[in-house]
Amino acid sequence: MTPLTPAERMRATAPDGRSLRKVATDIIKPNDRLTSFERLEIYNRQYWFRVLSAFAEDFPGLRAVLGEKRFDAVAKAYLIDCPSRSFTLRNLGSRLEPWLRKHPKWAGSRQKLAVDMVRLEWADIDAFDGKAEPALKPDDLVGADPATLRLRLQPYIHLLDLRYPVEDLLLEVRTDEDVDFASNAFNERRKQKRVRAVASLKPAAIFLAVHRLENSVYFRRLEREEFLILKELRAGKTLNRAIGIALRKSSIEPDERPSQVQEWFQTWATLGWFCRSDRPDKTVKNS
Repeated sequence: MTPLTPAERMRATAPDGRSLRKVATDIIKPNDRLTSFERLEIYNRQYWFRVLSAFAEDFPGLRAVLGEKRFDAVAKAYLIDCPSRSFTLRNLGSRLEPWLRKHPKWAGSRQKLAVDMVRLEWADIDAFDGKAEPALKPDDLVGADPATLRLRLQPYIHLLDLRYPVEDLLLEVRTDEDVDFASNAFNERRKQKRVRAVASLKPAAIFLAVHRLENSVYFRRLEREEFLILKELRAGKTLNRAIGIALRKSSIEPDERPSQVQEWFQTWATLGWFCRSDRPDKTVKNS
């Protein structure tokens, strides 16, 4: 796990100052073709080639935003600071968002766009195989009092408040990733043109739900009020309280609100977004 040299070879000295030649000699025997150091170097290089490859596969959107050279530098810096601690490479980028916020220099002028993209790409990874609980059924709500009813969102759903339309950009990037090699140069220019166009947009509030349906992940734009209702329900608010908070400063006409809220709930229920919560949340106050 010791970082490689710029020439992608094993370093002579470990981060703690030990000689890696001595380390190799202590744990690995040489053979008739390779020294102990050269044998250990194979594993050192394989580790880094694998995690860097997995990282690039997980974050093609960030690579498009930053460009190949800067993305490679970000990947190495992140993985040095936040090395893999999981049995699965699926979790490799779990700490990327806070790391990127803490180290804004890596994204430069595209910091906010990069953070939005990382949030989306990690949500996509997590939603794909996140835990699912039995969905709420219509019979579960019979006789329920909206003033006391608490609804839980499926654990795999991510609610994102973004500043850039990164979901459209990510879908375009993924499409370009699937093209033939002969078209790579053209698609790379088109991709960079699209990234520049998105980066030049004035930041605006975008609300997005990242969810799973029949083993596929989808991005669904939400109205501001939709987002707030779902966010407050996830925070443990009662149904009445969540709706009240979401509509407090709404531009929706008062007489249109009941039918609009009903339509949203029908959509969410159809998508299986809710699971029933019968457990009181002692951490939630004023709900």
